[in-house]
Amino acid sequence: MKPNAEDTRLAELRAWLACVADAHPLALDTIRPASDDASFRRYFRIDAPGAGAPSLVAMDAPPPMEDCGPFVHAARVFAEAGVSVPAVRAADLARGFLLLEDFGSTTYLSQLAGGDADTLYRDAITALLALQSASRPGVFPDYDRALLERELRLYPDWYLARHRGIEPDEGMRATLAAAFERLLANNLAQGRVYVHRDYHSRNLMVLAGGRNPGILDFQDAVYGPVTYDLVSLLRDAYVDWPEARQIDWAARYWDDARRRRLPVPADFGEFYRDFEWMGLQRQLKVLGIFARLCYRDGKDRYLADMPRVLDYALRTARRYREFDELARLMEEVERRAGSAAGGGTARTTGYTF
Repeated sequence: MKPNAEDTRLAELRAWLACVADAHPLALDTIRPASDDASFRRYFRIDAPGAGAPSLVAMDAPPPMEDCGPFVHAARVFAEAGVSVPAVRAADLARGFLLLEDFGSTTYLSQLAGGDADTLYRDAITALLALQSASRPGVFPDYDRALLERELRLYPDWYLARHRGIEPDEGMRATLAAAFERLLANNLAQGRVYVHRDYHSRNLMVLAGGRNPGILDFQDAVYGPVTYDLVSLLRDAYVDWPEARQIDWAARYWDDARRRRLPVPADFGEFYRDFEWMGLQRQLKVLGIFARLCYRDGKDRYLADMPRVLDYALRTARRYREFDELARLMEEVERRAGSAAGGGTARTTGYTF
């Protein structure tokens, strides 16, 4: 949403910024959109009045749709873990306004095309390990069965029914239920750590001074499966890598995680299976979320990234016999969707350990 003459939230934000301007000097006439995301939150950049002084970012998170409290809490916890998150300069939680340190506009995604991916991913993995090493229960909500299952339901409810126009019949529902039970059993059996939940190239910023990465969009942090954030990073909805490269990065993470005594399996093959099964849960969820963003929220730009996410999910489902029926269901769904254009789905091969 862009600011306009009838944007009452922006007017309220301007008034609040004027009230904090003594403590945090701001050139209010420079306020401009910085970014938006897949929620109701908006971000605005404001310059400082003095030349060379850093700009700041204002978050508009309108209640009751959004709550700034979890963001402020997670920012403190993550900073204490030693990772780079924007400092909160001022806050009005009741009205949903925050004034934040500005991490700039250079995302990992924008840098990866011409940058050193290995260096960026090494930094991201190091930060992830630091965050996970600080984990303790009771700090964030549990990533429990109810939440994981609710996320999986997004696939039949939004991707199948709304995006593909297929209302699951009894057989499809039984196939999905069996696959979901296998995924949930695996996900819930994994070691538990702090989980960002969207640790990927659009939420990681390139910073100067050895602070990479700057981490954003962490307000939904939970305490859950150890592989979740790694698979978010390496099987990103917005950029993909050859599987050999994913394995190399995953192995480096796993080796360091073992040295840090994080709760990962002693066998890499078992760890990689957990990584893939956690990824399948996330990918089914993301397909549903992208469909919901389009049809409920009018944000159709996410449809362009669906094929990448679908490919991740199909590759994993085809690789494990436990998901043979799920793979056939997904292939049939895509066959129906692509039949008019002569499309199809090819079998793929992959690695075993």
